[in-house]
Amino acid sequence: MNYNQCLKEMYSLRRFGIKLGLSTIKQILSEVNNPQEKFKAIHIAGTNGKGSVAAMLANILKLAGYKVGLYTSPHLIHFNERIVIDGIPIDDEQVVSLYQTIKKVQKTDRELTFFEYTTAMAFCAFAEHKVDWAIIETGMGGRLDATNVLLPKISIITTIGLEHQTYLGNTITKIAYEKAGIIKPECPVITDVRIKRALEIVKKKANEECAPLYILGKQMRIHRKKDGFSYIGLNFNWYKLHCALNGSHQIRNAGMALCAYELITGTKANWKIVREGLQTVKWPGRLEVISQEPFVLIDGAHNTMAIKELSEYLETILDGRHLKLVIGVLDDKPYEKMLKPILQQANSLIISQPQIDRSLDPEILYNYAKEYVSDIRIIPSVSDAYFEAIKQAKPSDIICITGSLYVIGEIKAALNEKPTEIFLA
Repeated sequence: MNYNQCLKEMYSLRRFGIKLGLSTIKQILSEVNNPQEKFKAIHIAGTNGKGSVAAMLANILKLAGYKVGLYTSPHLIHFNERIVIDGIPIDDEQVVSLYQTIKKVQKTDRELTFFEYTTAMAFCAFAEHKVDWAIIETGMGGRLDATNVLLPKISIITTIGLEHQTYLGNTITKIAYEKAGIIKPECPVITDVRIKRALEIVKKKANEECAPLYILGKQMRIHRKKDGFSYIGLNFNWYKLHCALNGSHQIRNAGMALCAYELITGTKANWKIVREGLQTVKWPGRLEVISQEPFVLIDGAHNTMAIKELSEYLETILDGRHLKLVIGVLDDKPYEKMLKPILQQANSLIISQPQIDRSLDPEILYNYAKEYVSDIRIIPSVSDAYFEAIKQAKPSDIICITGSLYVIGEIKAALNEKPTEIFLA
C-alpha cells in the first residue's frame, strides 16, 4: 500500500459518519497494547482556542527540552499535519505504517470512524517515538470523544459556546457537560470558560473528581500592556511577553498555555523559554497574514464565537479601508447568526464553496448576505474566488478569506500549487 492508497481508504471511512462513544476505540487500543498509557498527556477541549493553546504549549515544551507530540484536527493541506513530533509532521511512510497497524486489529462490532482511526494512529505514533509529553486536542465535545480514553496529567477547557448541537446538545449547559467530561480524578484543570452557567458545570465536575481547578482571571491572570502583556501566574510573574499569533484573544490562550507549563515544570519554569516560545509559535490559517499589499488575511473561523473574534480584529485594522470578503461555510453551521457581524463590515463579497460534501450551497448564502452587502458575486471554486479577489483589489484594500478551515486549506494548497489531501476520497 502506498501513501495515496492509504489516504483514499482512510477518507472512505467518512461514510460511517460520526459515532461518539469510547467502547470501540478502547477495544482497538487494547489490541495494540494501549499506547495511550505509554506517554504523559495534556488533553484539551473547548469551542475555540484548542489548537492555539496546543501549539503554544507544544512550542514552549519543545524549547524546554522535552520531546513533544501534538495531535490536532483538521489538517489544512496534508493529513500528516495532524500528528506532529517536535514540530515536524510524521512522514508518508509512517502514516502508511500506522494505518496498517490499526487496520490489522480492526475486529470490532462496527467499522472505526475516520477520527477513531486517526486517534489510534496518533497514540501509536507517540508511544513509538517515546514522547515525553503528548498534547491531544479533542475532535468533538469531550466526554464521548475518541480521545477521552486518556488519563492525562493536565486537562484544559478553553472556551464554551454553541457548536455541533446535533451531537452535543442545543444549550450551553449541555455542551459544557460534554466538554467537562474530559476532567479526570485529581487531574488539574485549566480553563478560560467565562459563561457563568458553563463555568458552574466545569466547577461541579472538577469538585466531583477532586481535580484542582485553575481559572484564568482568578488563579492566574494576564494583563495587556503597551509593551506586550504580562502573566501573573501560580509561582511566577512574567512581563514584556509577545505572542506571534494575531488577535487579542490569543493572549488569553497564552495564559492557559503558561499555566500548564508552570504545572509541568514547577520552580524550573524559565522566562526566556516562555518568551521565545510565544514569539516563535506558528498556527497556520488562524488570523494569518499572507500578503501586505493588498493586505490578505486568512482565518478558519467557523462558528459564531470565532467570527466575532475575527470581526473584532478587523475593526482594529480597517481604518476606513475597503474590505473584500471571500466566504465559504459548511451546511451544519448557523450561518445567519454566525456571519452577520462580518458581513456588516464588508464592502464586497465573493461567495465560494469548499470541495467537501457538507458545504453550503452558495445561493443560500447569497440570499442571506444580500441584505448586508450589495456587491456580491458567486465563484464556486475557492482558489478562483481568491485569485479574482486579488485581481480586483487595490493595494490599500483588505481581503479576508474565512468561514471554514476547509476553505483555508484550499487557499493554502492553491498558493503552494499542490492539491489538498482532504478531498482524495
